[in-house]
Amino acid sequence: MFADISTPLLIGLILTLAATGLAGGLLAGLLGVGGGIVIVPVLYNVLPFFGIEDDVRMHVAVGTSLATIIPTSISSARSHYKKGAIDMELLKKWGPFIFLGVVGGTIVAGMVNGFVLTLVFAVLALIVAANMAFRPASAHLATKLPKSPIKELIAGLIGWFSAMMGIGGGTFTVPILTLFNYPIRNAVGTAAAIGLIIAVPGTIGFILSGMGGPKLPGGNIGYVNILGFFMIVPMSVIFAPIGAKIAHSINGVLLKKAFAFFLFATSLRMFYSLFL
Repeated sequence: MFADISTPLLIGLILTLAATGLAGGLLAGLLGVGGGIVIVPVLYNVLPFFGIEDDVRMHVAVGTSLATIIPTSISSARSHYKKGAIDMELLKKWGPFIFLGVVGGTIVAGMVNGFVLTLVFAVLALIVAANMAFRPASAHLATKLPKSPIKELIAGLIGWFSAMMGIGGGTFTVPILTLFNYPIRNAVGTAAAIGLIIAVPGTIGFILSGMGGPKLPGGNIGYVNILGFFMIVPMSVIFAPIGAKIAHSINGVLLKKAFAFFLFATSLRMFYSLFL
């Protein structure tokens, strides 16, 4: 697996993945966006160094990201739960529909090629970036969530697209909840718990769909890269509660703007790799 990688390059890749875990964990706790929105694009760019071919590298990036979100979301959700920031009632109502959405999204992701999966991430990352950068905090569609079945449809779509992108759901959950006048801290805390509902079945699905893949080198379990997982997780678990603590003490407007810029650049980079 590492035969063609020099020692300095290998060390550099390991440090890059560790730093990615730090950033992903911090943002997971701080903004509720899910570390996957950072982890997927980094993995997408470094996986070729580990012998992952272009046809499946987005699948491996997504599958590995979902696996890392399991411990990260547990760490982040526990911190938010202690502060009373998780809406357990909403979690119970949305949970089954998010789960069904994840199953559907994982099945589709296993059937489509890497181009489609990358395109989905690039388009949705661009939309999320625009939302974070330009939507005023006071802008709301309504004073509360819509009634059934629209409410359940929203939950299903969050699960569906989160699974296809390899993210924890907060990237969609937080802006959607705040769009319906939901308190931002409760939105962030609830999104952290939703990440676990997305990550567990999503990871299992990507492992199963990638088993026996002819283009996967050693060091992978299905579409989950083991080195990537173990290099990212320790830092993400450590920094998720730190991010959650900071979230309850600072104004995150400037941070959101900076993160929106990062997403915008990431989206453009993926579009470039697809069409140019």
